Amino acid sequence: MLPMARSILNGLVQITRSSRGAAFHTSSLMGCKAGDTENNNTGDNAGADADATEANTQSSVPDVNDRTKVIPVESSIRYLKSAAYKQTYGDDFVWTQYRRNHKGMYAPRKTRKTCIRQGKISTGNPCPICRDEYLVLDHRNTELIEQFISPHSGEVLSYSKTGLCQKSHLRLLVAVQRARDYGLLTYDVPFREYDYSEYYGQPKQKQQKS
Repeated sequence: MLPMARSILNGLVQITRSSRGAAFHTSSLMGCKAGDTENNNTGDNAGADADATEANTQSSVPDVNDRTKVIPVESSIRYLKSAAYKQTYGDDFVWTQYRRNHKGMYAPRKTRKTCIRQGKISTGNPCPICRDEYLVLDHRNTELIEQFISPHSGEVLSYSKTGLCQKSHLRLLVAVQRARDYGLLTYDVPFREYDYSEYYGQPKQKQQKS
């Protein structure tokens, strides 16, 4: 009886020890998995924070090609008298140093239709007006539009000389005409000779008394 009881007792002890070891192994595995999950969550959060920081940085940097912001004409008038304008253009006109990009030896007869599409500059070499957002064509901004008027004839310079795109040149023509209508720009009225005999007839000669 005694050897049989001892063998049974030894078997129970081994079963208990194996169950305890399995439980310890299971708990350790669960702890490792929990640690890995926490580390993964921490890494994901850090990556999300980095992406958010990068997105905020990109959003804070202004887009130089964006032209959706409306610049008041008063700001443009002050800009023409500022040190930044003097440093950029000096004593020259805004179109003097501009050069068109074109294929071949001779430039096309007409400039491009527009430099701005869907609120952004769509070309690598925009015209003198479109490249500087603070140059606003308006009839009140006489200091700017006078740069595009010939001092000899008083006519608006051609876009082939100034390099303006077709849309900016049309806005320039409208601004010049409005400035003349409002009396902000002086211009010479062409002298016309009239043959008054067509309106009043031949003047009658007085008869000399004999």
